[in-house]
Amino acid sequence: MAVPLSAAAGPPQPGVRAAELCVGPVGAVPSCGAVQLEWRRIGQNGQVRLRVSDMIYTLQLKTSQVEVVLQHGAMQIDAFDAIYEWQGDTLSFVDAAKNVRYEVRPAAPR
Repeated sequence: MAVPLSAAAGPPQPGVRAAELCVGPVGAVPSCGAVQLEWRRIGQNGQVRLRVSDMIYTLQLKTSQVEVVLQHGAMQIDAFDAIYEWQGDTLSFVDAAKNVRYEVRPAAPR
């Protein structure tokens, strides 16, 4: 289980750490599981890579939107854009086309 970093809002410091990825229908309790999170600072925003076994989510954060790409190896499986928000150190966004909510909850750095 991921341990919250702090009550401060916003992205974590760059680096590799454990995290939880929570996914579920909007309005329902999500399912959460362990992921490896790699945070890279790019300009004022950043890029997040989440590894779940052999699946990789790449999240490119812009000013108010996140571009999400899901890959299995070199094959792209899904891609979408969403508005994101920080709730403390948790990154939240919704895939509106699928009505699915995502939360990324980082733990302390390794």
